[in-house]
Amino acid sequence: MAFRWRNFSLMLTVAAASATPLFAQGKSAQSIPDLSGLWEHANPGFEPLASGPTSLVNRARRANGKSDALRLVGDYTNPILKPEATEIVKQHGERAQGMGDPNPHNQCWLEGPPFLLTNHPTQIVQAPNEVVMLFQDNSQVRHVRLNQTHPAKVTPTWYGDAVGHYEGDTLVIDTVGIKVGKYSMVDWYGTPHSEALHVVERYRMLDYAAAKEGFDRDIREYNEPSGMPVANPQGKYLQLRFTVDDPKVFTTPWTSTMTFRYIGNGALDWQEQACAENLFWYPGKEADVPRADKPDF
Repeated sequence: MAFRWRNFSLMLTVAAASATPLFAQGKSAQSIPDLSGLWEHANPGFEPLASGPTSLVNRARRANGKSDALRLVGDYTNPILKPEATEIVKQHGERAQGMGDPNPHNQCWLEGPPFLLTNHPTQIVQAPNEVVMLFQDNSQVRHVRLNQTHPAKVTPTWYGDAVGHYEGDTLVIDTVGIKVGKYSMVDWYGTPHSEALHVVERYRMLDYAAAKEGFDRDIREYNEPSGMPVANPQGKYLQLRFTVDDPKVFTTPWTSTMTFRYIGNGALDWQEQACAENLFWYPGKEADVPRADKPDF
């Protein structure tokens, strides 16, 4: 019963926030882009840019030259990686099986950005003073405070301290203070990060013609089904362009995108998935779920 009540409470919270008028410190509802709803993207998520410092690609390839989604081996020759990070990515690739080496997703640990952004589907709820992002797998919830600043001293947490604001038709989110744990990584290839990680996200709506460029980059890299992407009847697409900076791990800040298709709106579309209640990950091993070292009471 507690399991069902927790899900029901979450649905009520989402429904209430969805019904709240969109305004933020002097901005009218009309001036704020409507990013609300459920959004879906392809795995493993990141769409490498055609040029410039960008996210890693998969070295494991199928016969058609596209990424082998069942064996994730990050390109450790990418010049964004410092030597120590290069070795970590290489080690993950050597151990890769199924959807990759153990990571926070398949071990039921909380996922920090930008890895968290690959979790899907994603529901965005816009409220006057915050944006809430719900991620279906493992029922993760991220809060972004609007028109605020980071505290002078940030205590690291799994999701970090996220503050946002609107720039015209774009939602900008700045996150620092992302905690480093046993399975912390920025992508599915095991690329590490330190507590100096700084992520800036920019979300904006696109029409199909503009969104197709991102989808095409994704299709060139990954083994997407024939006929994808599918134009949705609502004509709504969302693109995230994000920049990652961590001078302890990367030689330079780097940028990638994720392009989402709209799949609906409303709390009733949401499904609860509890990772810790399904402990077996891809190679058939029991997941290393978080466990308390000592009782709370």
